[in-house]
Amino acid sequence: METACVDSLLNGAAPANRRAFLGSFALGLLLGARGACAQSTIGVPQIGLLRNEGPTNPVARAMVDAFLAGLVEAGYENGKTVRVEARYAQGSLDRLPAAARELAVLPLAAIVTANPYATRAVRNATRTIPIVVALDYETDPVAAGWITSIAHPGGNLTGLFLDQPEVSAKLLQLLRECVPRLTSVAVLWDETLAKAQFDVTAGAARAFGLSLVSLHVKRADDLSGAFGQAAQARANGLVVLTSPLFSSAKARSAIAELALRHRLPGITLFTTFPAAGLLMAYGPDQNDGYRRAASQYVAQILKGVRAADLPIQRPDKFQLVINSKSAKALGVTVPSSLALQAHEVLQ
Repeated sequence: METACVDSLLNGAAPANRRAFLGSFALGLLLGARGACAQSTIGVPQIGLLRNEGPTNPVARAMVDAFLAGLVEAGYENGKTVRVEARYAQGSLDRLPAAARELAVLPLAAIVTANPYATRAVRNATRTIPIVVALDYETDPVAAGWITSIAHPGGNLTGLFLDQPEVSAKLLQLLRECVPRLTSVAVLWDETLAKAQFDVTAGAARAFGLSLVSLHVKRADDLSGAFGQAAQARANGLVVLTSPLFSSAKARSAIAELALRHRLPGITLFTTFPAAGLLMAYGPDQNDGYRRAASQYVAQILKGVRAADLPIQRPDKFQLVINSKSAKALGVTVPSSLALQAHEVLQ
């Protein structure tokens, strides 16, 4: 019976992904406890989950765990009263459209995404299944034509989106506190999707009287050349804008290493970056976004509320993370007042 249950949870998965799904089962991802899996899930509502990374990625695991915790918070348990159907792009954005199509043919109550690439893939695959965005850093959903308004989305998409103008100014403010002589800031951004994010950051830089060096890239292979441009322009600070292009462990390490090599104190919204070596990060608690996606959106949809009637929300839990080892290597003195505000100071 238990094996049959595992097979049902893997239904629709491409053969190449079965090993990853079985691995996630062994880790307790999505499938829950083995005892729970032994119970029949026939007839229970199904929720689709589309992720960039593979199921064994530690960052992805934490977000999925938070999502499952949000379901429990709302009175649902995976494998018993609801079933989560996950698809993973295994770190390749090119795989998202096919994974989205796999989900769209299933009888799902909702599909949960996060980054713009995944959301676009799902929107192209279905305009009827409700789409819940766990946390999107880059997109203005009204300007993108995804929704009618923040208060009344009006279509099949809703969720949590960042307020870019406010946080862009905050990033520069924090960087200036650590680098009082900051005069020129290099901004690393993905030109395929982060133009609006770049524009508000450029506006905030002008307001602070800073010159700006645009490091626009389309792929990870462009990173080395971009940092060479920053060195040539004599930038003395760095802002890394958000993009799925930068979120993999490999990209994080490369960006942090290049920033240290070029002696650029850097800040980003991705709170996973300081662990890779970037000076600091200030951004939303991504795990909390997934928890809220489950408890405040999916739960309401399961009760019959339309996505069109669920207002867009903003993340409300932010974390400041500082890497003190990188600060020392860069010759940066982190003010004690700032260190006291930090959610975490990495040694």
